[in-house]
Amino acid sequence: MNIFAIGDLHLSFANPKPMDIFGDNWADHPEKIRANWERLVTSDDLVLLPGDISWAMSIEEAKLDLDYIASLPGRKLMIRGNHDYWWSTVSKVRKALDPSIQVLQNDSITIGDITFAATRGWDCPGAYSFDEHDRTVYEREVGRLKLSLDHAMKHGATRIWVMLHYPPTNEKHQETGFLDVLRQYPVEKVVYGHLHGSEGHKGALEGMHDGIEYRLVACDYLDFAPLKLT
Repeated sequence: MNIFAIGDLHLSFANPKPMDIFGDNWADHPEKIRANWERLVTSDDLVLLPGDISWAMSIEEAKLDLDYIASLPGRKLMIRGNHDYWWSTVSKVRKALDPSIQVLQNDSITIGDITFAATRGWDCPGAYSFDEHDRTVYEREVGRLKLSLDHAMKHGATRIWVMLHYPPTNEKHQETGFLDVLRQYPVEKVVYGHLHGSEGHKGALEGMHDGIEYRLVACDYLDFAPLKLT
C-alpha cells in the first residue's frame, strides 16, 4: 500500500462553480485530477483528502461530487474543510459515503501500522486577518486536535500522521497551539491544504520542523496530482 494526499478538490458537479476564476490552471481541474489519480493510484493505495471537498450546500447536492471520489481508485480518508458546508453531522456524512471513503472527526483510525488523526484547524494568532472571533474557533480546534491525538494514543498508536485543513501556523511560521500539541505525540507527518495561489503557497510550512514533516497538499500546489508520501 502506498499513501498519497491531495486536498481542496473543490468539486461542484451538481451546481457548477468554475474554479478558473482563481487562475487558468484551474480550468477543467476535475479532469486533471482524475487523469493524474488514475495514473498514480492503485486499488490497494490510500489517499488522504484534507478538506474542501465540495462546494455543495447539502449532502444531497454533494452526491455527484462524492460519487466522483468513490469512482477513483483506492481507499480514501477525508476530513472537513472550511468550505464543506454540505457536511452536517458526521453520522449523516458516514451514511452517505461509498465504502471506499472514510472520514475523521474528533477521532482516529489505524491503517496498517500508521494511525491517522485530524481536525480542520483555523487561522492562527499573528496571521494578517486574525481577530478575536478567530481566537475562539482557533482554541476550539487546538482542543479538537488534542482530542483526536488522545484517541489515537488510547488505541495504541505508535506512529501518527495528522491531517489538517488549515496550516498549523501563520504565514510567518510563528509558534502556535497546533505546533505545541503536535510535538507532544509521536507525530511523523502533517498534511494540510487551504492555501492557494502563489501568495498563499509562499507562506506554506514545508519540510522537517522539530522532527515532524509538514506538507502542503492543496491540489493547485500539486498541479492537480496526488502527492505520494510513502
